[in-house]
Amino acid sequence: MNSSFYRYGEWGYLEVDPSDGRTVRALAPPDRLYIPGSSTKLFSVSATLDDLGFDHRLETPIYAQGEVKYDTLTGDLVLVASGDLTMGGRTTTDGTVAFTSVDHTYANDVPGATLTTEDPLAGLNEIAEQVRDSGITRVDGDVVVDDRLFDPPPTGEPNPNLDPWPSPITINDNVIDVEITPGQVGEAPESVTWRPQLAPYQIDVQAETVSAGEPNTVSVSTASDGHIVVSGNIAADAGKLLRVATIEDPATFARTALIEALQRAGVSVSASPTGSNPTSDLPEKGSYEADAKVATYESPPFSEYAKLILKVSHNYGANLNVCLMAVEAGSTDCNDGFPVMKSFFEKASVDTSQVALADGRGGNPSDRFTPQAATDLLRYWLEQPQAETSRMMLPELGVDGSLADVCEDCPANGKVFAKTGTVALPDLINGRLIQAESLGGYLEVEPGRFHVFYLVVNGATAQDIDDALQIFDDLADISAILQEDVSQQGEASQGDEQ
Repeated sequence: MNSSFYRYGEWGYLEVDPSDGRTVRALAPPDRLYIPGSSTKLFSVSATLDDLGFDHRLETPIYAQGEVKYDTLTGDLVLVASGDLTMGGRTTTDGTVAFTSVDHTYANDVPGATLTTEDPLAGLNEIAEQVRDSGITRVDGDVVVDDRLFDPPPTGEPNPNLDPWPSPITINDNVIDVEITPGQVGEAPESVTWRPQLAPYQIDVQAETVSAGEPNTVSVSTASDGHIVVSGNIAADAGKLLRVATIEDPATFARTALIEALQRAGVSVSASPTGSNPTSDLPEKGSYEADAKVATYESPPFSEYAKLILKVSHNYGANLNVCLMAVEAGSTDCNDGFPVMKSFFEKASVDTSQVALADGRGGNPSDRFTPQAATDLLRYWLEQPQAETSRMMLPELGVDGSLADVCEDCPANGKVFAKTGTVALPDLINGRLIQAESLGGYLEVEPGRFHVFYLVVNGATAQDIDDALQIFDDLADISAILQEDVSQQGEASQGDEQ
């Protein structure tokens, strides 16, 4: 805590024994508001779990709008988006949701991002096969994605309260993954692979391999003509790098992917897969007839999505949760999810005056909460039947999620369960980053017994991404030291009693 990173910083810490509410250790007043970063997800995910339920499953149906005669639909197939976070793109054979320690959604900003092995188009492939099995092998009409589950921002720009803005339809997190392997110095990369590969997207490699040790400036973007442009430099010793390009029109992207999935399943479609999503052809919202349903994709239980969001700090999913709570409350305005969150906090005996939120992920400048609020929330889950399930959703020190690569061999390995949080903003005066870092969760005192804790620092200073990652590691190391200390105290206490 005394390193130069924290010269101008402010620390907060609160550790509580939930068995009697005793404060074990504290640093600074526990009711002080701090910038939390992604530990905000403790609050938004908890509220959604309470609202939807751990076992809730999202259903994405397809309706045949028109006449089906023999094997031909004369009319349109309509997929009605349900807000499913992955549409099967991460679902394993046992029904769990796969993740890596550094998620692909962070590939442009955080070193070491990797892909899961699951097919990002798995859900669409399954739903297309259901259409075929229903007896339809030809669609003489169009394919439409109904994405009216909740409203986009009124201006068409990302809502500052919900950034990144979620979409009712999500395929591969609405990004294209590009993996680049360096070649010979002065030449193009040796290989560039991408997924999911859909019409009309084509790869356009403008990148160059540079000498080992030089900065990697390689990036990817989607052009208006459908080209995925790979530009910049990749160092000869970089190994395989992952970058992602954002899909600007998720519904049109999903429509193309669905038409191609139908074709793979043996269902021909007269409409071109490269056309825009024809929303003008949609019927009145909510007017679909039950007997017109020809396929349904069912998600894994929501607890699996909650685990994904917490383990890898999935920003998009955390903001999507706010929208899902609004929809559950009967609204299409995502901001109507916040009253639902407040009601849950009151139920959990969290003082709502100690919580300020304007999104679900912890990226809004308004987002603040106190160590007291965080530990009260964590205590709530320890008292619930899902106590172990909710604890195991958090990154586990040295084991998985965003804490996988820290403390791999230390005594606290596997004994700290905590959500991480990082905010690093540029200081253009001094050419540095001003950082907030946090960690909140559970310290295992002895097998089956836990303390709740929240550790945070605001105003740390970093010169570059390496410093920022060191600050992240510092908090993880501090949590390990605290766990080891309280565990040793517990052992000493037991020895005295004996």
